[in-house]
Amino acid sequence: MTYSIVARDKSTGLLGVAVQSHYFSVGSVVTWARAGVGAVATQSFAEPSYGALGLELMSSGKSAADALNSLLSIDPMRELRQVAMVDSRGNVAVHTGKECIPWAGHATGEGFSVQANLMSNDTIWGAMKDAYQANLSLPFAERLAQTLLAAERAGGDIRGSQSAAILIVEPTVYPNAWMGRVLELRVEDHPNPVEELIRLIKLKRAYEWADKGEQLLLEGKYDESLKAYEESVKFAELDELKYWRAISLLRVKRKDEAQKILDELYAKSQNWKTLTQLMVWSGRLKLDD
Repeated sequence: MTYSIVARDKSTGLLGVAVQSHYFSVGSVVTWARAGVGAVATQSFAEPSYGALGLELMSSGKSAADALNSLLSIDPMRELRQVAMVDSRGNVAVHTGKECIPWAGHATGEGFSVQANLMSNDTIWGAMKDAYQANLSLPFAERLAQTLLAAERAGGDIRGSQSAAILIVEPTVYPNAWMGRVLELRVEDHPNPVEELIRLIKLKRAYEWADKGEQLLLEGKYDESLKAYEESVKFAELDELKYWRAISLLRVKRKDEAQKILDELYAKSQNWKTLTQLMVWSGRLKLDD
């Protein structure tokens, strides 16, 4: 009772799956992906083994279609299932069982598949396909999220909304199955889970820039660090990100700007001032700064 997308980004090779459902913690059941191997969405009386075993079969060299057909052939409840897979070459395979609750259906395009069941109408998967293809200029995660949003705007799950999730992995095979995860976010219970997922993706972007800023700061590349922190606050106006931007400003001798930010933070909480003292005591900041 869910709508989802599995896809391979042609320009980067990233593999991803995203989902929304009126079901608590849908990401713990539906979304599966392994770096350099593929992605799977298993829904409608969901059988998690399609995720785990599908990835194992694709990792052994089987195409998405061969992997899916192998599992369907031994499933006595296959007509109740809705499953989609994409492999590392961008091949897609999808199955919507004849006994899935209407409205149920799927649509495919180059490197992706969208699927839905127990929807409010039969336009959902078409709207998802159109949205994915119309947003090819967006980063991969944002494109997957916009595909979910299109489903919601077209009517979505007939029961309403509850949870959403996104999982994206790298195109390179890693020695361990849990490695190579680029993005993994879940909204377990929320009145507007897709919109909340979009907010979390934006927040993730902010922290990605902040992580770059921290690494550059450690390397003594203060100008580059400042630029990274300035990018981070464009995505999210968080106190912590503001604080580290201020530290980078100190490093490049823009003390007046740094002081203004720090004064605002100190007024909110004494903890920020204590952190600055700890930065001095640990040698991360010089006393004159």
